[in-house]
Amino acid sequence: MPFTLRTVVVDCHDAEIMADFYGTLLGWPVAAREPGWVLMRDPGGGAGLAFQAEEGYVPPVWPETAGGQQKMLHLDLRVPDLAAAVAEAVAAGARLAPEQPQDDVRVLLDPAGHPFCVFVG
Repeated sequence: MPFTLRTVVVDCHDAEIMADFYGTLLGWPVAAREPGWVLMRDPGGGAGLAFQAEEGYVPPVWPETAGGQQKMLHLDLRVPDLAAAVAEAVAAGARLAPEQPQDDVRVLLDPAGHPFCVFVG
């Protein structure tokens, strides 16, 4: 039986804020919306992203620390210009992570605190 990845669901405090943020970065439209849940689809046909509000959501700590909330996953976003992408992400509501482990990758934190990486490729 073949499995196909259709959607990655990201827990957060506010699904609308997250959809606005990633919609701005990726240029994706909202495909469906319910209270506390927003689905976005890649117009090019790839897997989508959904954001689900969780009352007890605790943002991850990055870099990971003993006893801190661990991240479960992170997104890697390919961009044509690293500096311009970082500036655009910060303008949309991201924060540059205080620790940057690689020269050719930037780690940012989305509005819910999830780390994501941007790289030129």
